[in-house]
Amino acid sequence: MPPCQNRPLSGLRILDFTRVLSGPYCTALLADLGAEIVKVEAPQGDEYRHVGPFRAGESALFQLVNRNKLGLAIDMKQQGGQDLARRLALQADVLVENFRPGVAARLGLMPEALAAANPKLIYASISGFGQNGPQAELPAFDLVAQAMSGLMALTGEAAGPPTKVGESVGDLAAGLFASWSILAALVERGRTGIGRRLDIAMVDSLVALLPTAIAQWMFGNTPPTRVGNRHPLSTPFGIYRAQDGFLVICVLNNPQFARLAVCMGRPDFAADPRFATDELRTEHEPALREAIEAWLTSCSVTQAAELLAAEGIPASRIAEASEVFEGAQVAARGLLPEIQHPSLGTIRTLEQPVHFSGLPRGQQRPAPALGQDGADILRRWLNLGDTEINALASAGTIIGATCP
Repeated sequence: MPPCQNRPLSGLRILDFTRVLSGPYCTALLADLGAEIVKVEAPQGDEYRHVGPFRAGESALFQLVNRNKLGLAIDMKQQGGQDLARRLALQADVLVENFRPGVAARLGLMPEALAAANPKLIYASISGFGQNGPQAELPAFDLVAQAMSGLMALTGEAAGPPTKVGESVGDLAAGLFASWSILAALVERGRTGIGRRLDIAMVDSLVALLPTAIAQWMFGNTPPTRVGNRHPLSTPFGIYRAQDGFLVICVLNNPQFARLAVCMGRPDFAADPRFATDELRTEHEPALREAIEAWLTSCSVTQAAELLAAEGIPASRIAEASEVFEGAQVAARGLLPEIQHPSLGTIRTLEQPVHFSGLPRGQQRPAPALGQDGADILRRWLNLGDTEINALASAGTIIGATCP
């Protein structure tokens, strides 16, 4: 059945040919806001159905990024499957795919042909390197995108090797920019009546998230590089060792630094010429770090964080991920609501993080079984009858959808 009505994107039809993470994350964000997402899968299903952790044969990853979607399985290797996909595209507001460049065309989903038949269609393509350029044909997963965007070279200790970010940030950034660009194109279409082709690249998306490094490259005296657990331009702004662990301290201006100096019992630091500006503090970062950590040897993480926060200095202990997921803040913000899954019972899922006034949260639905909504989709989108749907199922053109 279609999603709940009276949500910001209610009535919007999105045909989703994406798999794994970047595209499914994009369309999940749109589904959270009421768009009807028809997830089209191959007969073997999205790869994330087969990536753990599992419970009762169901993948947690697949559940999280395919929430609120309807499932349709089509064999796109068949001519009949390609024909069916094109017919659906003529009824869609948006088509999203994350094939390698050229694959969509080979499957009969040429954007130019679809746009000619359905001028209002917004066609979003997500790939590793974009639809053109010298690297366009290269295969890309998130780790490749992190490596080739410059992000990995900026991450890690100065004397250590490059380090990946602890989440698939290349996929997620591309998904976020894809959802953003789709919404922008929808606003434009409201004025013009015409859709657009959108070209979203994982590497482009990560480069767009590097303003600090780009600023150093533009105007800095040294090229951007790894600096470990501190800010490359501001000091003290990083992770510091206390008596029983580590905490973060973030100082961005002179008044904050003066208050930190008082907390440390070193009010003279505020007048020390080595520490007179943010730039000078960064130049003398090793000496300042040594002094801060000498002070912290007599403080627990909790004591130091509470003292600094009381003085208006941003500081915090470092929370474990599971602690955050189970904590009161996540619960109060409704980020991981409980839902009922037909075979798993009560499970948690994700929800987009923005609170819309007057819009209740926590109305999520589980990810679809492979092809589970095929008959309903074909009835509503294409006005097919039971006989036609059963014929497609018998031919293996669609999977998991038959009519009584």
